[in-house]
Amino acid sequence: MKVLVVDDFATMRKIVKNVLKQINIENVVEAENGKHALNVLNSEEIDLIISDWMMPEMTGIEFLKVCKEDDEKKKIPFIMVTAEGQKGSVMEAIKSGVDNYIVKPFTPDKLKDAIDRARTRAGK
Repeated sequence: MKVLVVDDFATMRKIVKNVLKQINIENVVEAENGKHALNVLNSEEIDLIISDWMMPEMTGIEFLKVCKEDDEKKKIPFIMVTAEGQKGSVMEAIKSGVDNYIVKPFTPDKLKDAIDRARTRAGK
């Protein structure tokens, strides 16, 4: 499984990569915002997206909406990982088609559970 981790903060991308490694997922590609992530999606086959919400140039919710409007990209399970825990934001992400949503900080078990649920919801 190849995972795309999208976050404008390099340290957070490293943390997510380390957590993924703890749950035996080592094939990880990184992007610093939604625009860069779209370029990655257009050039590589990705099995799962883990994206931050707040990023410059293209936010996580904008990136999610673009992915879910594309016939191929919408099939990729999408997890929103953010410090944004407000109910309105969660509802917006759900309405936009997010497959799972977790709030920072999170444990390896919580991320693994989110991945399993997102893949099930997306039929993967």
